[in-house]
Amino acid sequence: MQLTWIDWSVVALYFAINLAVGFYYKKRAGKNVDEFFLSGRDVSWWLAGTSLVATTFAADTPLAVTGMVARYGVAGNWLWWNFVASGMLTVFFYARLWRRAGVMTDIEFTEIRYAGKPAAFLRGFRALYFAIPINCIVLGWVNLAMVKILMLILGIEKLPALFIVLGLIALTSFISTISGLWGVLVTDMIQFVIKMTMVIVLGVAAVAAVGGIDAMKAKLAAIDAAKGLETGGTGSLLSFIPDLNSPWMPLITFLVYISVNWWAVWYPGAEPGGGGFVAQRMFCARDEKNSLLATLWFNVAHYSIRPWPWILVGLASVILYPGLADPETGYVRVMIDHLPPSLRGLMVAAFAAAFMSTIATQLNWGASYLVNDFYRRFLRKDASQRHYVRVSQAATVALAIISAVVTFFMGSIEAAWKLLIVTGAGTGGVLLLRWYWWRINAWSEVSAMVTAFVVSVSLQTVWRLDSARPLDFAWMMLITVGVTTAVWILTTFLTKPESSETLVAFYRRTRPSGAGWGPVSRLAPDVKPARDGLANLVCWIAGCVLIYGSLFGIGKVILKEYTLGALLLAVSLAAGAVIYRDLSRRGWSSVAE
Repeated sequence: MQLTWIDWSVVALYFAINLAVGFYYKKRAGKNVDEFFLSGRDVSWWLAGTSLVATTFAADTPLAVTGMVARYGVAGNWLWWNFVASGMLTVFFYARLWRRAGVMTDIEFTEIRYAGKPAAFLRGFRALYFAIPINCIVLGWVNLAMVKILMLILGIEKLPALFIVLGLIALTSFISTISGLWGVLVTDMIQFVIKMTMVIVLGVAAVAAVGGIDAMKAKLAAIDAAKGLETGGTGSLLSFIPDLNSPWMPLITFLVYISVNWWAVWYPGAEPGGGGFVAQRMFCARDEKNSLLATLWFNVAHYSIRPWPWILVGLASVILYPGLADPETGYVRVMIDHLPPSLRGLMVAAFAAAFMSTIATQLNWGASYLVNDFYRRFLRKDASQRHYVRVSQAATVALAIISAVVTFFMGSIEAAWKLLIVTGAGTGGVLLLRWYWWRINAWSEVSAMVTAFVVSVSLQTVWRLDSARPLDFAWMMLITVGVTTAVWILTTFLTKPESSETLVAFYRRTRPSGAGWGPVSRLAPDVKPARDGLANLVCWIAGCVLIYGSLFGIGKVILKEYTLGALLLAVSLAAGAVIYRDLSRRGWSSVAE
């Protein structure tokens, strides 16, 4: 793709704005680690939520969605659409609890919920495990996406593209190290506007390139018919629900997605009950109301607003570039061939924005684990705030370097997604219930993490199950979740509960629902137990209806099925009204009595 001096000027202006934001917040971020990692806990819901949307809108996401749509049609997105239920669970059952906890990271939570050496071990182990191998896998696939984009845009090989990505990482690391989370949040806001605008423009250009929506539907129907003759299948690329007789999504696999995945799997951005950078945004919100609204806005934008421009480009790529060896590159090919030349510089800036927003958050979040939950907790407890800020900056740079090495050996974004899903299977149950059941202890979490890892690795290495094969994936999930859940529940009853002092302190601090804390609540009669379980359940169901109704309603309207689209949108609005009425009645930032 030919880029003019005007295009490069636009890209340079984008980088200059990011640097300006970084220097603007340099002094504030350097005050202490609370400012560096949590922006002084004074962030509004719209900024925290938009930052989450920008973070999960990485350079890899349009490519991964395009690849899934090209291989499996619109329904291929159930790989991540199934996490709607998890996101809504975080909004209504956990967002306010996380904010009350008052910790810096979700891993620090370990030592207010549990006590003693098991809690200390769990905190240290999780800090290193999630900050380095897991975080660097995520960073690796984001880097890989940017490498693929640069290879196509500039016509270069993987190694030179990786060196350019290293330069972008260095710039992002520099901004993150001088400005902390404030810089991440504000640049995320700017980046989200740029990239959302440009993906909409590219979606319109892609539809125009295939002759409009009507022509697209006709051409995709012809492709469906040709595939049906070859394979005997009856599925449609435009179907929102997968053909449950298809080899890529048999019934058992779909059932695993919608009934097990969303609550049983730890996955970045969709952790059961919240965690990682989602928890970080809840911690940095100025109060419980802003914490809840930030996660609610994130989920609405993440699932309902963003996907369709990507999906349209993916569908167009099936028509324009049939038989691509790497379908994920179809997105960039559409951009190169069909985006108006006058907008190419902005599109390159949009990809850079998508890349940098995710990298900035992952580096800041990962460094918070290394510094707050390992270095300060176990190695240097009494150093100055300035010292910890410097160590945080060094940790940010180290994570950037490790992620670049991971990128070089990674091949597929979708495969990395599935690997992480399987590796994190089974731990979700204990992460959800630790807030609502007093009996869970540190050994419950330790046993869940160890069992999930051992079982999933054994299934892949000894029994040769492959997460890329749908049936294997389903059985790996069911076996791993089943065994892990049985082990951690058994461990819970075979080991002692946490001490009364620890449990009462946690109960006073977070005020969880009294239903699962009976023995503890009797020791703290001055704390009024929450009685909002049923109301939260209603809001959770309404939230899922809100998301799926708007997601599918928008899709139907785009595809000119106006009556059904309007009906789905009306149902979505009704669900939103239920949520607003309920939270207004009982208080957005308080528990019902």
